[in-house]
Amino acid sequence: MKIEKVGVVGCGLMGSGIVEVCARAGYSVTVSEVNQQLLDKGLAAITNSITRAAERGKITDEDKKATLGRIKGTTNLEDFKNCNLVIEAVLEDMARKKDIFRLLDKVCPKTSILATNTSCLAIIEMAMSTQRPDKVLGIHFFNPAPVMKLVEIVKPIAVSQETVGDAKTFAESLGKKVIFAPDSPGFVVNRLLVPFIIDAIRIYEAGTATAEDIDQGMVLGCNHPMGPLALADLVGLDTLVMVGNAMYEEFKEPRFAPTPLLKKMVAAGRLGRKTGRGFYQYS
Repeated sequence: MKIEKVGVVGCGLMGSGIVEVCARAGYSVTVSEVNQQLLDKGLAAITNSITRAAERGKITDEDKKATLGRIKGTTNLEDFKNCNLVIEAVLEDMARKKDIFRLLDKVCPKTSILATNTSCLAIIEMAMSTQRPDKVLGIHFFNPAPVMKLVEIVKPIAVSQETVGDAKTFAESLGKKVIFAPDSPGFVVNRLLVPFIIDAIRIYEAGTATAEDIDQGMVLGCNHPMGPLALADLVGLDTLVMVGNAMYEEFKEPRFAPTPLLKKMVAAGRLGRKTGRGFYQYS
């Protein structure tokens, strides 16, 4: 199937990045939010990101204008009725995601692919809330989506090989490298990354080393581009808790379980970069 028009549900951190990536690749993109205030905030973030890319010479002023011209915002999911592909990118709440997929199933053409950007939830549950489970899968981008080169294509057991092939072609058209993963919490990357970050938090919580020393140890000792605690702040500590809990519920392995400190930081609203404070403070 030829994909020309893309819908994105959610214009937060991940949704806005996905919109930018798709629009810069030449797709017409419609993005939704639950109210005008959140939509305006998300669209402003997209405009600022594309403007910075132009200022840094990564795209021309003509490309900037053309990219912004391909983006349309809405607060009504009915506006996805002409989309060939819709990517859901809202918070990790299964009930909410199922509601979105039910509505998209009614609104979108029967040939359209419905995808989720979830990091940890069971995609088959979303698929079975529709009448087209063969056309539902995961297209998992990484933060920040305009920069990170990887996309995980996640295959629930009901998806067709044709849908998987169309999703792969689409992701590669964005300039991304594709890997495939089963519909299992954490997929490939987070299955490895989350316990690594949680172990770093355990070391910090035990007083073994400072946050700075832990991160410097991994950056300078293992040539990682970013230390695990700085990365936790970038990902979002609330997201880390959600993914860790989902993986622990599925596998019952203690290494996946969020630590007491991590849960307390989330309860206190210290979620990392997006709130200005996590393991580090941000201006």
